[in-house]
Amino acid sequence: MKEDFLHFVWRNKQFDVTNLISEQHQKIEIVRFGDYVQMAGPDFFNAQLYIDNQLWAGNVEMHLKASDWYAHQHEIDSNYDNVILHVVWDYDIDVFRKDGSVLPVLNLSKYINEVLIKNYFNLRTSKNWLYCENQLNGIDDFTWFQWKEKLLIDRLEIKSKPIEKLLKETQNNWEEVLFVLLTKNFGLNINGSAFEQTAKSISYKVISKERFSAFNLEALFFGVSGLLQIPKQDNYFKEILNEFSYLKEKHQLKSSISEPIHFFKLRPDNFPMIRFSQLANLLHQKEHLFSDLIQQELSIATIYKYFSISVSDYWKTHYVFDKESKFTTKKLTTSFIDLLLLNTILPLRFVYLKSLGKSDFDDVLEMYRNLNPEKNSIIDKFKDLNISVENAFDSQTLIHLKKNFCDEKKCLQCAIGVKLLRNNV
Repeated sequence: MKEDFLHFVWRNKQFDVTNLISEQHQKIEIVRFGDYVQMAGPDFFNAQLYIDNQLWAGNVEMHLKASDWYAHQHEIDSNYDNVILHVVWDYDIDVFRKDGSVLPVLNLSKYINEVLIKNYFNLRTSKNWLYCENQLNGIDDFTWFQWKEKLLIDRLEIKSKPIEKLLKETQNNWEEVLFVLLTKNFGLNINGSAFEQTAKSISYKVISKERFSAFNLEALFFGVSGLLQIPKQDNYFKEILNEFSYLKEKHQLKSSISEPIHFFKLRPDNFPMIRFSQLANLLHQKEHLFSDLIQQELSIATIYKYFSISVSDYWKTHYVFDKESKFTTKKLTTSFIDLLLLNTILPLRFVYLKSLGKSDFDDVLEMYRNLNPEKNSIIDKFKDLNISVENAFDSQTLIHLKKNFCDEKKCLQCAIGVKLLRNNV
């Protein structure tokens, strides 16, 4: 038994509220259950109770054992001076107020439906990959749909935090924020941090001035990221090194960032020079990225066409400097564009709509429904449990569910867990 179960029962009124009697033989009538704020201090603030026909206003504290009051040293904490009721699972000792009077105790275990208790223990003790994995097939589609929508909004809210921080750092320069986010995601997980640092070291003002030339942008990216530090023999390297030396002086740029660029475990198509060249050509060809991608609704097909970007000619026959390879256009793949949508475009559009005071994000959610689902071990596991994963709306929500609820054992804050808990009650 955990205290979160007591919180759930009280918050959702999942017990018989008629004929409540305290362990001190007082009649209790609940007028207001209080606010569950999950902050320091009592569990529920601003409750109102009749205790033996006298109205009390104050806070409610909960423990598994009454003696936990002393174990947690609440008797010397002024935050608990206004507690009017002590709700417990096991009444093992009286608790005294500072004036010497006994604090009323409600033994909640006496008033909870036995089926609810049984469901709780079933939910929390049959742990495999998920606590509830053997019961998931009994959840109706409507419950899943509503919960997934909330999960996706929660996931977008989490992704909003670094975007909002970046907006503050750039004085709400949306174009620059999009540039930094895109650059970071062109680096993927392995080089994301280094790519982001590169973007911040150059600044979007410099990009705007040099975007007339993809070669100049490549020189900026390669130079600032540190990819030009080891001399090479071919003419392209010498030309781009000279160009960077000029641009570095012109714009007073750093020689290179501190974050190292990695090649280990990368497929050649994800090598940093290839991704930087693709990004340089995108910025060269598309002058109004923010207005094109964020300020208006677009179809997936339109976005795929918009990102039909390749590398510069040199990189069509190279993956690294000085070593020629077979010719290939090295265009952005739809799977890579999907990642840009999931990690940059849709989260930024969500933040942008919020900044306009909008509360309807249906177009953003619909975009997730039109994207292919991710492929990873979490999604594979859910599929093994016969959970439908048809699109990115499904995969994103299930990833969020697993990491933020299942792994954190927050069954009582999960709509699926609550549904199973209330089954047959």
